[in-house]
This record gives sequence, C-alpha cells and structure tokens, in this order.
Amino acid sequence: MPHNTHKFTNKNHHFPFFLNSSISTTYKRRWDLYGLHRDLAGDSDKMKEMSYDMNNSSIPVKHKQMKMFVKIVVGLILMGFAYRLYFSTYVQIPHVIVVFGDGYRSTSTPSVVESNFTLSGQVPVNDTSSRKCDIFTGKWVEDLTGPRYTNNSCNTIEHHQNCMKNGRPDMDYIYWRWKPRNCNLPIFDPKIFLNFMRQKSMAFIGDSISRNHVQSLLCILSQVEKPVEVYHDEEYRTRRWFFESHKFTLSVIWSPFLIESKIFEDNDGHASSAVQARLDESDPEWANEFHNFDYIEIGAGKWFLKTTFYFENNEIIGCHNCKKENVPELGFYYAYRKALQTTLDFITKSDHKVYTLFRTTTPDHFENGEWNTGGYCNRTGPFEEGDIELRDIDMVMRGIELEEFEKAVRVMDGSRDGSILKLFDTTRLSLLRPDGHPGPYRAFHPDTNGEVQNDCLHWCLPGPIDSWNDLLMNMLLRG
Repeated sequence: MPHNTHKFTNKNHHFPFFLNSSISTTYKRRWDLYGLHRDLAGDSDKMKEMSYDMNNSSIPVKHKQMKMFVKIVVGLILMGFAYRLYFSTYVQIPHVIVVFGDGYRSTSTPSVVESNFTLSGQVPVNDTSSRKCDIFTGKWVEDLTGPRYTNNSCNTIEHHQNCMKNGRPDMDYIYWRWKPRNCNLPIFDPKIFLNFMRQKSMAFIGDSISRNHVQSLLCILSQVEKPVEVYHDEEYRTRRWFFESHKFTLSVIWSPFLIESKIFEDNDGHASSAVQARLDESDPEWANEFHNFDYIEIGAGKWFLKTTFYFENNEIIGCHNCKKENVPELGFYYAYRKALQTTLDFITKSDHKVYTLFRTTTPDHFENGEWNTGGYCNRTGPFEEGDIELRDIDMVMRGIELEEFEKAVRVMDGSRDGSILKLFDTTRLSLLRPDGHPGPYRAFHPDTNGEVQNDCLHWCLPGPIDSWNDLLMNMLLRG
C-alpha cells in the first residue's frame, strides 16, 4: 500500500487587529480639510474672512452649529471604522509540536480548519444539507493542523496507546481527519463541549475501545481544564474524573460484555479459565450507577469471540468454543444478540431518562495472523472507500447490532418520553484506518526484528480515534 510523504513548512500569518495610527491620522486630516476649510454655505470668500477665535462673539451662530455637526459626524464615522476593524473575526494559528520518545521535536504550522460551531457554546451552525447527511459515510482527508494534543501535553494516555513515546518512527497517521461525504463536520471544540456538559455526567461503558475513546476525549478536554481523578478500581479499568470549573463528571466503566460476567484474564490477554457470562443479567458495574448519568456511550464486540460459558436463569445453556461434552456450542452470535437485548431492554425500561449512544463494533487490521499468532499491521496510510471490506465476523456483529438497535428504538419511541437512543456507527470509518494502531509499539521501543506482539485493534493517541469526538459532539449538540 503506497503512502505519501508529507512535508510541512512554517508560514507566518499576520492579521490586522488594530486601526493603524497613520491611517487614522490620514483619515482625520482628510475630513478636517473637507469639513473645516470648505465653505459649507457655498461662500468660500466669506469663510476665509471669518475669525476662528472661539471667544469671538461675532462668529455667526449658524456656522458654529454646522461646524460642530460636521465634527460629530466625522467622529462617529471614525469610531465605527475602528470598531469594525478591531472586532472583526480573525484566526490565530498555533504551531503543532510533536514529541517523540527520543526527544525529537517536529514543528509545523497548521492550516485553517473551518469550524461551524457558534461562539455561544451551545449549538453548532451548519448548512441545512447536513441535517440529512450521514456523518459516518465519507473519507479520511489530509489535515495539516495535526493532532489536538501530544503525549507531552496529555498525561492520561495509557502506556499501550502512547505510540510516540514507545518509539513509533513515522508520524503521517496523525495528519488525517474524517470528512463526511455530503456535509461539513465541525471539529471538536473542548470549550463548547464543557459548557454543554456543565453540571452533567457522562459515562463510557464497555470494552477497551471505550476506554481508548475516553482517553482521547480526556486528552482534548485537558487542554482547556485539567480533570481530577476521583475514583479508580484496583486495575484502573473503571475510572472517574471531575472537571471542577464545569461541574462535569466523566467516567469509563469496564464492562466488555455489557452483561454480568466473570473474567479470568491478565492485562496481556492471557486467560487462566473460560469466561462465565450471564446473558439475562445486566452488568451491575454500570447498571447500579445508571441513574447517575445524563449521557452514556455503550459498546462491545470482540470479547464475545473468547471462549465463554453462557448462563441463563443461573444455569449453563451452552458455550462458545469450550469443547466440553454435554455443553452445546451456541456460537458467539447468539450470545451477542442476547447480551444486546438484555442491555438495551434495561435502558429502554428504566425510569431514568438518559441520552444513549450505541457504538458499533470496531474492526481490527491484523494481517497474516491474529494477535496471538504473529499477526501484524504495518501500513502507513488510510484505505480509500472500496479498498477493503468487513470480515465475515465483523459483518455478522454489525448486522446483529443494527437489528437490535432498530428494535430498541421502536420500543423507546413508543413507550418513553425524554430518553434518546442513537447509533454511533464508527465501524466503516474505522475500517479505513489500518495505519492508526500501535502495532509493535504497544511496548516501549520494541525489538521489531524479533518476535513481538502487535496491537492492531486499539488506536494510537493521538490518532484516528480523536475524530470520533467530532462525531460525538455533532450528535450530542445537533442530534
């Protein structure tokens, strides 16, 4: 897959903020000559003979009044001209600084990116066609503005996603943004988002992709206000932060199956026993906190491919890939559908009104193997639409998600007033970014010549997942 080599140069942009003093003086003199030395009554000879001594009572009253009127008009015109120049819209463009693990810094001057959000911090303004636009269909376009943060300006990036610090040598993957096909997508504005979320609470519920997303959001928001971590579990998988100035609470809740489950696995994915999942019970990790949230994003997927025993009514009903006698093989698709039904049923029947984003499954980009069989992802540029298709497993999962989502929407629309359920369909735009994964750089300066485990599922930070926040903001503020 060929990739482009990007060269970035610094360009100085100057914007006139104030009315130049010499220009102001010129305009004043021009108006003085026009207003003070011209015969306003049409008789220049008489004007020349008049005395300009203001204490001279012989000056005609009519001429004094006309002279004062001209001065006032000139003053108002000059004030209006200066006001317009001073308060006209301008853009100040900062330099992007990319910091690598070895201390190397690369600077570039970003180009201007149009933002259609209003300065009021409440509602984005866009063209009317965007109301009918599918923001999840489009392409990745080059964006010379670069990342909205770096590993130097954000301290909440987890080790496995800190590709710059871990020594990833290329940097092209950070210079892209998502562009819908038929409309403009305003870039995420952390000030507007925090104002919108003032005195509210939001939770990301699901697997490690949910955790990946909340880290991206935290990194962007922290450029405006540094959050305070107020809670974490023993493994730092469930965490909560508080933005004091905006009284905004942001949480991530570890619940990879969304339903109640017991997991026997370490942080590197090595399991000592099969998962046990109760398909008919919502996970109390988030269900017990549900009433505290104004907004939630839920998402699952890849964990259902693991060896799992399934329970309903406290009895084993089957498994996925367990290879046990007298235990029927149900397959992951049965369990995934049942888990989504249990989760969405809990949300739609709850008396608590909440705005729910249902995130679709995220495809991986392992080539020539899987995560534990030598698979890798070494591409350095995005795919274009049509270059790649979803794998069968991802297509099955996505089909289940769309079907269960539509069922839940019909139930919610028919039975509840005030709650919202929206599809956060990141599957296909994620499919086009094989270059955005840590790969071997999930570890600090790995030996790429030897055997090394690759991560071709999660996203580097900064990286493609930052564009998910543009989508998030558009959906929350515009619906």
